[in-house]
Amino acid sequence: MARPRKYNVTIPGLSCFTDARTKRVYWRYKHPVTGKFHGLGTDEVAAKEIAVEANSRLAEQQMAQLLRVRDEISREQNKGISVASWVEKYLVIQSERLHAGEIRHNTHKQKLAPLKAFVSEAGMKSLDSITVRDIAELLDQYKERGQNRMAQIVRMVLIDLYKEAQHAGEVPPGYNPALATKMPRNKVQRERLNFEEWSSIFDAAVELPNYVQNSMLLALVTGQRLGDIAKMKFADIWDGHLHIQQEKTGTKLAIPLSLRCDALNLSLEDVISRCRDRIVSKFVIHHHHTTAQAKRGEALTISSITTGFSKARKLTSLKWDAGSPPTFHEQRSLAERLYREQGMDTQRLLGHKNQTQTDKYNDDRGKDWLVVAV
Repeated sequence: MARPRKYNVTIPGLSCFTDARTKRVYWRYKHPVTGKFHGLGTDEVAAKEIAVEANSRLAEQQMAQLLRVRDEISREQNKGISVASWVEKYLVIQSERLHAGEIRHNTHKQKLAPLKAFVSEAGMKSLDSITVRDIAELLDQYKERGQNRMAQIVRMVLIDLYKEAQHAGEVPPGYNPALATKMPRNKVQRERLNFEEWSSIFDAAVELPNYVQNSMLLALVTGQRLGDIAKMKFADIWDGHLHIQQEKTGTKLAIPLSLRCDALNLSLEDVISRCRDRIVSKFVIHHHHTTAQAKRGEALTISSITTGFSKARKLTSLKWDAGSPPTFHEQRSLAERLYREQGMDTQRLLGHKNQTQTDKYNDDRGKDWLVVAV
Protein backbone atom coordinates (compact mmCIF):
# COMPACT_ATOMS: atom_id res chain seq x y z
CA MET A 1 0.00 0.00 0.00
CA ALA A 2 1.36 3.44 -1.02
CA ARG A 3 2.29 5.80 1.78
CA PRO A 4 0.08 8.92 2.05
CA ARG A 5 1.57 12.10 0.58
CA LYS A 6 3.02 14.58 3.08
CA TYR A 7 2.33 18.26 2.56
CA ASN A 8 4.98 20.73 3.63
CA VAL A 9 2.79 23.82 4.03
CA THR A 10 4.78 27.00 4.73
CA ILE A 11 2.05 29.60 4.08
CA PRO A 12 0.79 31.08 7.39
CA GLY A 13 -2.80 30.07 8.20
CA LEU A 14 -3.02 27.40 5.50
CA SER A 15 -3.45 23.74 6.41
CA CYS A 16 -4.95 20.58 4.98
CA PHE A 17 -6.55 17.37 6.19
CA THR A 18 -7.62 14.07 4.65
CA ASP A 19 -11.27 13.09 4.72
CA ALA A 20 -11.41 9.61 6.28
CA ARG A 21 -14.37 8.59 4.16
CA THR A 22 -13.36 9.81 0.71
CA LYS A 23 -9.55 9.85 1.25
CA ARG A 24 -9.51 13.26 -0.44
CA VAL A 25 -7.34 16.11 0.79
CA TYR A 26 -9.16 19.31 1.73
CA TRP A 27 -7.57 22.71 2.28
CA ARG A 28 -8.54 25.39 4.78
CA TYR A 29 -7.38 28.80 5.94
CA LYS A 30 -7.41 30.01 9.53
CA HIS A 31 -7.95 33.77 9.87
CA PRO A 32 -5.18 35.04 12.19
CA VAL A 33 -7.46 37.62 13.84
CA THR A 34 -10.84 35.85 14.21
CA GLY A 35 -9.43 32.33 14.47
CA LYS A 36 -12.16 31.01 12.16
CA PHE A 37 -11.44 28.37 9.54
CA HIS A 38 -12.47 28.90 5.91
CA GLY A 39 -12.76 25.91 3.60
CA LEU A 40 -10.85 26.22 0.32
CA GLY A 41 -11.76 22.94 -1.40
CA THR A 42 -9.47 20.31 -2.87
CA ASP A 43 -7.44 22.36 -5.36
CA GLU A 44 -4.00 22.77 -3.77
CA VAL A 45 -2.75 25.45 -6.19
CA ALA A 46 -5.90 27.57 -5.85
CA ALA A 47 -5.88 27.20 -2.06
CA LYS A 48 -2.29 28.41 -1.81
CA GLU A 49 -3.01 31.39 -4.06
CA ILE A 50 -6.01 32.37 -1.94
CA ALA A 51 -4.04 32.06 1.28
CA VAL A 52 -1.16 34.18 -0.05
CA GLU A 53 -3.62 36.84 -1.24
CA ALA A 54 -5.44 36.82 2.13
CA ASN A 55 -2.17 37.26 4.04
CA SER A 56 -1.12 40.06 1.70
CA ARG A 57 -4.37 41.95 2.23
CA LEU A 58 -4.18 41.49 5.98
CA ALA A 59 -0.63 42.84 5.98
CA GLU A 60 -1.77 45.89 4.01
CA GLN A 61 -4.64 46.49 6.44
CA GLN A 62 -2.33 46.18 9.41
CA MET A 63 0.18 48.56 7.81
CA ALA A 64 -2.60 51.08 7.07
CA GLN A 65 -3.80 50.84 10.68
CA LEU A 66 -0.24 51.28 11.93
CA LEU A 67 0.19 54.39 9.78
CA ARG A 68 -3.08 55.87 11.03
CA VAL A 69 -1.96 55.42 14.63
CA ARG A 70 1.43 56.87 13.80
CA ASP A 71 -0.14 59.90 12.10
CA GLU A 72 -2.44 60.51 15.08
CA ILE A 73 0.54 60.44 17.45
CA SER A 74 2.54 62.67 15.10
CA ARG A 75 -0.26 65.25 14.96
CA GLU A 76 -0.51 65.28 18.73
CA GLN A 77 3.22 65.98 18.83
CA ASN A 78 2.94 68.56 16.03
CA LYS A 79 4.76 66.27 13.64
CA GLY A 80 3.79 65.75 10.00
CA ILE A 81 1.84 63.10 8.13
CA SER A 82 3.72 60.04 6.86
CA VAL A 83 4.73 59.68 3.22
CA ALA A 84 2.54 56.59 2.78
CA SER A 85 -0.54 58.29 4.25
CA TRP A 86 -0.12 61.40 2.12
CA VAL A 87 0.41 59.33 -1.04
CA GLU A 88 -2.89 57.60 -0.28
CA LYS A 89 -4.64 60.98 0.03
CA TYR A 90 -2.84 62.33 -3.02
CA LEU A 91 -4.16 59.45 -5.13
CA VAL A 92 -7.69 60.28 -4.01
CA ILE A 93 -7.14 63.88 -5.13
CA GLN A 94 -5.82 62.69 -8.49
CA SER A 95 -8.80 60.37 -8.97
CA GLU A 96 -11.13 63.32 -8.36
CA ARG A 97 -9.17 65.37 -10.92
CA LEU A 98 -9.44 62.49 -13.39
CA HIS A 99 -13.21 62.24 -13.03
CA ALA A 100 -13.50 66.03 -13.35
CA GLY A 101 -11.61 65.88 -16.64
CA GLU A 102 -8.69 67.96 -15.34
CA ILE A 103 -6.13 65.26 -16.16
CA ARG A 104 -6.04 62.43 -18.70
CA HIS A 105 -6.24 58.73 -17.81
CA ASN A 106 -2.68 58.10 -19.02
CA THR A 107 -1.41 60.97 -16.84
CA HIS A 108 -3.08 59.43 -13.80
CA LYS A 109 -1.76 55.97 -14.63
CA GLN A 110 1.76 57.32 -15.12
CA LYS A 111 1.88 58.49 -11.50
CA LEU A 112 1.32 55.06 -9.93
CA ALA A 113 4.78 53.49 -10.38
CA PRO A 114 6.73 56.56 -9.11
CA LEU A 115 4.47 56.83 -6.06
CA LYS A 116 4.87 53.12 -5.30
CA ALA A 117 8.65 53.51 -5.48
CA PHE A 118 8.54 56.56 -3.17
CA VAL A 119 6.45 54.70 -0.58
CA SER A 120 8.78 51.71 -0.81
CA GLU A 121 11.77 53.93 -0.06
CA ALA A 122 10.31 56.28 2.54
CA GLY A 123 6.76 55.23 3.40
CA MET A 124 7.13 55.43 7.19
CA LYS A 125 8.99 58.76 7.23
CA SER A 126 7.27 62.09 7.83
CA LEU A 127 6.45 63.87 4.60
CA ASP A 128 8.13 67.03 5.88
CA SER A 129 11.29 65.20 6.89
CA ILE A 130 12.22 64.14 3.34
CA THR A 131 15.35 65.89 2.13
CA VAL A 132 16.66 66.78 -1.30
CA ARG A 133 19.23 64.03 -0.86
CA ASP A 134 16.46 61.46 -0.27
CA ILE A 135 14.83 62.38 -3.58
CA ALA A 136 18.18 62.55 -5.40
CA GLU A 137 19.12 59.05 -4.20
CA LEU A 138 15.79 57.69 -5.47
CA LEU A 139 16.38 59.30 -8.87
CA ASP A 140 19.93 57.92 -8.95
CA GLN A 141 18.56 54.38 -8.76
CA TYR A 142 16.78 54.91 -12.07
CA LYS A 143 19.71 56.67 -13.70
CA GLU A 144 22.08 53.84 -12.74
CA ARG A 145 19.75 51.44 -14.59
CA GLY A 146 19.79 53.70 -17.64
CA GLN A 147 16.16 54.73 -17.06
CA ASN A 148 16.70 58.48 -17.29
CA ARG A 149 13.27 59.14 -18.77
CA MET A 150 11.66 57.31 -15.86
CA ALA A 151 13.79 59.37 -13.46
CA GLN A 152 12.35 62.51 -15.07
CA ILE A 153 8.81 61.21 -14.57
CA VAL A 154 9.48 60.32 -10.91
CA ARG A 155 10.81 63.81 -10.28
CA MET A 156 7.80 65.48 -11.94
CA VAL A 157 5.33 63.34 -9.99
CA LEU A 158 7.03 64.06 -6.65
CA ILE A 159 7.12 67.80 -7.41
CA ASP A 160 3.34 67.69 -7.93
CA LEU A 161 2.92 65.53 -4.81
CA TYR A 162 4.56 68.21 -2.68
CA LYS A 163 2.64 71.02 -4.36
CA GLU A 164 -0.61 69.33 -3.33
CA ALA A 165 0.82 68.83 0.17
CA GLN A 166 1.49 72.58 0.38
CA HIS A 167 -2.09 73.34 -0.68
CA ALA A 168 -3.36 70.97 2.02
CA GLY A 169 -1.11 72.46 4.69
CA GLU A 170 0.74 69.20 5.28
CA VAL A 171 4.13 70.83 4.62
CA PRO A 172 5.28 74.46 5.00
CA PRO A 173 4.83 76.86 2.05
CA GLY A 174 7.70 76.54 -0.41
CA TYR A 175 8.80 73.16 0.96
CA ASN A 176 9.40 70.95 -2.07
CA PRO A 177 12.58 68.83 -1.93
CA ALA A 178 11.82 67.26 -5.34
CA LEU A 179 11.83 70.67 -7.00
CA ALA A 180 15.34 71.34 -5.67
CA THR A 181 16.78 68.26 -7.39
CA LYS A 182 18.44 68.51 -10.78
CA MET A 183 16.35 67.45 -13.76
CA PRO A 184 17.82 64.15 -15.07
CA ARG A 185 19.09 64.38 -18.64
CA ASN A 186 17.56 61.99 -21.10
CA LYS A 187 19.30 61.94 -24.45
CA VAL A 188 17.13 60.07 -26.94
CA GLN A 189 19.12 57.13 -28.32
CA ARG A 190 16.47 55.90 -30.76
CA GLU A 191 17.30 56.59 -34.41
CA ARG A 192 15.03 58.56 -36.69
CA LEU A 193 13.47 56.92 -39.71
CA ASN A 194 13.88 58.25 -43.26
CA PHE A 195 11.53 57.51 -46.15
CA GLU A 196 13.85 55.01 -47.85
CA GLU A 197 14.09 52.96 -44.66
CA TRP A 198 10.34 53.24 -44.14
CA SER A 199 9.79 51.92 -47.68
CA SER A 200 12.04 48.92 -47.00
CA ILE A 201 10.11 48.07 -43.84
CA PHE A 202 6.79 48.56 -45.63
CA ASP A 203 7.84 46.23 -48.46
CA ALA A 204 8.98 43.59 -45.96
CA ALA A 205 5.61 43.79 -44.19
CA VAL A 206 3.91 42.25 -47.24
CA GLU A 207 4.77 38.87 -45.68
CA LEU A 208 2.82 39.79 -42.52
CA PRO A 209 -0.92 40.33 -41.87
CA ASN A 210 -2.51 43.22 -43.80
CA TYR A 211 -2.92 45.36 -40.71
CA VAL A 212 0.86 45.88 -40.49
CA GLN A 213 1.06 47.75 -43.78
CA ASN A 214 -2.30 49.46 -43.19
CA SER A 215 -1.22 50.81 -39.81
CA MET A 216 2.05 52.06 -41.31
CA LEU A 217 0.19 53.90 -44.08
CA LEU A 218 -2.19 55.49 -41.58
CA ALA A 219 0.72 56.58 -39.40
CA LEU A 220 2.50 58.26 -42.32
CA VAL A 221 -0.54 59.85 -43.96
CA THR A 222 -2.19 61.15 -40.76
CA GLY A 223 0.87 61.78 -38.56
CA GLN A 224 -1.07 60.59 -35.53
CA ARG A 225 0.08 58.71 -32.42
CA LEU A 226 -0.07 54.95 -32.07
CA GLY A 227 -2.92 55.00 -29.53
CA ASP A 228 -5.08 57.19 -31.76
CA ILE A 229 -4.45 54.99 -34.80
CA ALA A 230 -5.49 51.88 -32.85
CA LYS A 231 -8.80 53.53 -31.89
CA MET A 232 -9.77 54.86 -35.35
CA LYS A 233 -13.27 53.77 -36.43
CA PHE A 234 -15.04 53.97 -39.76
CA ALA A 235 -17.81 55.81 -37.91
CA ASP A 236 -15.31 58.61 -37.27
CA ILE A 237 -15.47 59.48 -40.96
CA TRP A 238 -18.11 62.00 -42.03
CA ASP A 239 -18.39 65.18 -44.08
CA GLY A 240 -15.27 64.19 -45.98
CA HIS A 241 -13.06 64.16 -42.87
CA LEU A 242 -11.58 61.64 -40.45
CA HIS A 243 -12.35 62.90 -36.93
CA ILE A 244 -9.86 62.21 -34.15
CA GLN A 245 -9.86 63.26 -30.51
CA GLN A 246 -6.27 62.73 -29.47
CA GLU A 247 -5.93 60.44 -26.47
CA LYS A 248 -2.92 62.24 -25.01
CA THR A 249 -4.01 65.87 -25.31
CA GLY A 250 -7.75 65.77 -25.98
CA THR A 251 -7.20 67.88 -29.12
CA LYS A 252 -9.99 67.43 -31.68
CA LEU A 253 -8.83 67.10 -35.30
CA ALA A 254 -10.81 66.79 -38.51
CA ILE A 255 -8.39 65.56 -41.19
CA PRO A 256 -9.71 65.86 -44.76
CA LEU A 257 -9.81 62.61 -46.72
CA SER A 258 -8.24 64.57 -49.56
CA LEU A 259 -5.01 65.00 -47.57
CA ARG A 260 -2.25 63.61 -49.81
CA CYS A 261 1.23 62.49 -48.88
CA ASP A 262 3.29 63.26 -51.99
CA ALA A 263 6.07 60.84 -51.02
CA LEU A 264 3.56 57.97 -51.06
CA ASN A 265 1.40 59.43 -53.83
CA LEU A 266 -1.56 58.38 -51.69
CA SER A 267 -4.39 60.31 -50.05
CA LEU A 268 -6.00 59.53 -46.73
CA GLU A 269 -9.07 58.40 -48.68
CA ASP A 270 -6.90 55.91 -50.59
CA VAL A 271 -5.57 54.46 -47.35
CA ILE A 272 -9.03 54.24 -45.76
CA SER A 273 -10.31 52.46 -48.88
CA ARG A 274 -7.48 49.96 -48.56
CA CYS A 275 -8.50 49.29 -44.94
CA ARG A 276 -12.10 48.57 -45.98
CA ASP A 277 -12.11 44.85 -46.69
CA ARG A 278 -14.56 41.97 -46.59
CA ILE A 279 -14.26 41.71 -42.83
CA VAL A 280 -17.09 43.30 -40.83
CA SER A 281 -15.44 45.62 -38.31
CA LYS A 282 -16.00 48.99 -36.65
CA PHE A 283 -12.27 49.61 -36.53
CA VAL A 284 -10.06 50.85 -39.36
CA ILE A 285 -7.18 48.63 -38.13
CA HIS A 286 -8.58 45.23 -37.19
CA HIS A 287 -7.85 41.52 -36.89
CA HIS A 288 -8.32 39.50 -40.06
CA HIS A 289 -8.47 36.12 -38.33
CA THR A 290 -9.76 34.86 -35.01
CA THR A 291 -6.98 33.98 -32.57
CA ALA A 292 -6.76 32.82 -28.98
CA GLN A 293 -6.50 36.47 -27.89
CA ALA A 294 -8.97 38.20 -30.23
CA LYS A 295 -11.83 37.66 -32.65
CA ARG A 296 -11.92 38.47 -36.35
CA GLY A 297 -12.83 42.15 -36.82
CA GLU A 298 -11.81 43.29 -33.32
CA ALA A 299 -9.47 46.24 -32.84
CA LEU A 300 -5.72 45.63 -32.72
CA THR A 301 -4.04 46.37 -29.42
CA ILE A 302 -1.17 48.85 -29.30
CA SER A 303 1.15 45.97 -28.48
CA SER A 304 0.04 43.99 -31.55
CA ILE A 305 0.62 46.97 -33.86
CA THR A 306 4.10 47.70 -32.51
CA THR A 307 5.01 44.01 -32.61
CA GLY A 308 3.95 43.83 -36.25
CA PHE A 309 6.10 46.85 -37.11
CA SER A 310 9.09 45.34 -35.26
CA LYS A 311 8.72 42.04 -37.13
CA ALA A 312 8.66 43.87 -40.47
CA ARG A 313 11.73 45.91 -39.50
CA LYS A 314 13.64 42.74 -38.61
CA LEU A 315 12.81 41.22 -42.00
CA THR A 316 14.87 43.94 -43.69
CA SER A 317 18.64 44.14 -44.05
CA LEU A 318 18.71 47.58 -42.39
CA LYS A 319 21.31 48.21 -39.70
CA TRP A 320 21.05 50.65 -36.79
CA ASP A 321 24.52 51.57 -35.58
CA ALA A 322 24.06 54.99 -33.99
CA GLY A 323 21.29 54.02 -31.59
CA SER A 324 18.39 51.66 -31.02
CA PRO A 325 16.14 50.79 -33.98
CA PRO A 326 13.31 53.24 -34.76
CA THR A 327 9.96 52.29 -33.29
CA PHE A 328 6.45 52.67 -34.72
CA HIS A 329 6.27 56.13 -33.14
CA GLU A 330 9.11 57.39 -35.35
CA GLN A 331 6.66 57.43 -38.26
CA ARG A 332 5.06 60.47 -36.65
CA SER A 333 8.33 62.38 -36.96
CA LEU A 334 8.77 61.17 -40.54
CA ALA A 335 5.26 62.31 -41.40
CA GLU A 336 6.01 65.76 -39.99
CA ARG A 337 9.17 66.11 -42.05
CA LEU A 338 7.52 64.91 -45.26
CA TYR A 339 4.52 67.21 -44.87
CA ARG A 340 6.71 70.18 -43.94
CA GLU A 341 8.52 69.69 -47.25
CA GLN A 342 5.11 69.93 -48.92
CA GLY A 343 4.56 73.29 -47.19
CA MET A 344 1.85 72.08 -44.79
CA ASP A 345 1.01 73.45 -41.34
CA THR A 346 2.36 70.42 -39.47
CA GLN A 347 1.69 71.89 -36.04
CA ARG A 348 -2.03 71.75 -36.73
CA LEU A 349 -1.83 68.26 -38.22
CA LEU A 350 0.06 66.82 -35.25
CA GLY A 351 -2.22 68.61 -32.78
CA HIS A 352 0.60 70.39 -30.94
CA LYS A 353 -0.15 73.46 -28.82
CA ASN A 354 3.03 75.25 -29.84
CA GLN A 355 5.53 75.19 -32.69
CA THR A 356 8.39 74.20 -30.37
CA GLN A 357 6.86 70.75 -29.90
CA THR A 358 6.48 70.32 -33.64
CA ASP A 359 10.06 71.41 -34.31
CA LYS A 360 11.31 68.57 -32.11
CA TYR A 361 9.72 66.12 -34.55
CA ASN A 362 11.41 67.92 -37.44
CA ASP A 363 14.84 67.19 -35.95
CA ASP A 364 16.32 64.17 -37.74
CA ARG A 365 18.98 63.81 -34.96
CA GLY A 366 21.84 64.18 -37.44
CA LYS A 367 20.68 61.31 -39.63
CA ASP A 368 20.73 63.02 -43.04
CA TRP A 369 23.46 65.08 -44.74
CA LEU A 370 23.00 68.82 -45.15
CA VAL A 371 23.56 69.84 -48.73
CA VAL A 372 25.58 73.05 -49.06
CA ALA A 373 24.41 75.22 -51.96
CA VAL A 374 27.09 76.82 -54.17
